[in-house]
Order: sequence, then C-alpha cells, then structure tokens
Amino acid sequence: MSAPQEFPAWMKAVQADAESALDRFLPAGSQAPARLHEAMRYTVLGGGKRVRPLLVHASGALFGADADALARAAGAVEMIHVYSLVHDDMPCMDDDALRRGKPTVHVAYDEATALLVGDALQAQAFEVLAGTTTVPAARTVTMLRLLAEAAGSKGMCGGQAIDLDSVGISLTLEQLERMHQLKTGAMLRVSVLLGALAGRDLASHEQEALGAYSRAIGLAFQVVDDILDATADSATLGKTAGKDAADNKPTYVSILGLEPSKALAEQLRQQAHDALAPFGEQALRLREIADLIVQRKA
Repeated sequence: MSAPQEFPAWMKAVQADAESALDRFLPAGSQAPARLHEAMRYTVLGGGKRVRPLLVHASGALFGADADALARAAGAVEMIHVYSLVHDDMPCMDDDALRRGKPTVHVAYDEATALLVGDALQAQAFEVLAGTTTVPAARTVTMLRLLAEAAGSKGMCGGQAIDLDSVGISLTLEQLERMHQLKTGAMLRVSVLLGALAGRDLASHEQEALGAYSRAIGLAFQVVDDILDATADSATLGKTAGKDAADNKPTYVSILGLEPSKALAEQLRQQAHDALAPFGEQALRLREIADLIVQRKA
C-alpha cells in the first residue's frame, strides 16, 4: 500500500477541488441579474481557508463517500459560511470593511447587494445539496435538515444573536462556550456529519465520536480566533485585527487571558484527537485538520 499523501498536498488538492466545484455551482456572472451573481462570485471564489470543505472531504473519505456527494456537501457548507460572513460584515452587524484580504461586499458593491448576496447564497446551498444523485433520498433529507438546523436559530444564527446581545457585558466561561458552540461550532459539526453521511448511515457510536471531535474543534477554532484577533495584524488575518477588543466583545482572551487561552486551545486539540480513537489511523486527515485549526497563524 502506498504511503498517504502529505497533508499540505492533500489540503491544497481539496481546496482546489472546492474552488472548482463552487465555480461550477454558482450562477455565471453574466447571467441576469448580473450584478447579484457577480457579487456572489466575488465573495465566494478566490479566498478563504476552506476549513469546512476540508472537514467534509476528510470525513467523507473515512466513510467512503463519492466525489459528487462530497463536492455538493462541501459547496453547501461553504456557501452557508460565506453568506454568514457577508451579513456579519454589514454595518448593522460588525461593520467591517475587510474580509479575506479584500473589501467586504457592502463596500465593494452596496448594502442592499450584500444583503441579497447572503440571502441568495443560503438558498443556493440547499439547492446544491439537494441536487445529489448518489445519496439515497432519505439520507439526503436528513442532510438537508441537519444543515438547516446548523445554520438557523438553534445554530449559527442563534450564536450570532447571542454575540450581538453580549457586547459590553460580562459573560461566564460557560456562556461564552455556549455562544461559540452555536456561532462557530454548529457549522463545523455539520461539515463533519455531512461528509460522513455522504458516504453511508452512521452507527450511534460513530455519531458520538464525530460529535465529540466536532465540539472540540468548534471551540478550538474560536479560541484561536480570539488569540489571533489579539495578537496578529490585519494584513496577516485578511480582516480587521483587534476588532473584538475595540467593540468591547467578550472573548476567551478577555476572560481567561492570553496564555491560558493558548493552553485551552492545545487541550481542545488533544480532546479532538482522543475522540477519533475508535477510527484508528483511518481518521488521520481529521486529526490533521484539528492540528491545522489550533496551530494556524491566520
């Protein structure tokens, strides 16, 4: 048996596949309404770490998913993620002018277009996921339901609502964790689950193991985000640095301090590794993504 591909090469290949699939799934920029479609492509293509597609592909490989099902699941979660960024950057939310190293959509276009871009990407995500022909219909419905739950008021949107309500007030560590398990963790978790379900139905112990892994990386992602917001510059991040502190938002760094936050991120990385023990070496890519999330510099 040949040795597994090195992680950087695998990651680059998946990112390229995701970019190609997103290009294929998005309406052409020349298709009417051209300005809206152009703006959708502006914000989705050519940027981002593609962490969610990486999770879809890593989990899907573990459970034998085929290429089309993986492309659709990865495209769907990335469209939901990007729509959330577009709305999050608008003046009524976080009011940011920079995302992925270029002007945010409401700056490059206008606020109304940015609002419609987010709305359209959310709808497009479900259209793409529903278009699979290689996953049984009942399981496809389950995947659509899981994505809707992760994106809605019991997931990402709910976490964002808590975040907006928390500006300028003190949160306990437990409250902060709950907010981020919804705001960030829900979409990371569903990425793992959709990749797996693109391959086959899951046993209860497999769901539990993937859930524990997802909870750990979901929190780790946000802890590292808070660390980077406090320590990195805007050029490195591709977005405005120091904005959480400027906006008086509660973060892991503001509650725990910088060094304890770094220690927590490392602890969560180890928890993610431990959760994957039932899958043995077959879960190598998921372990490597946990490392990527905690050790990233942007």
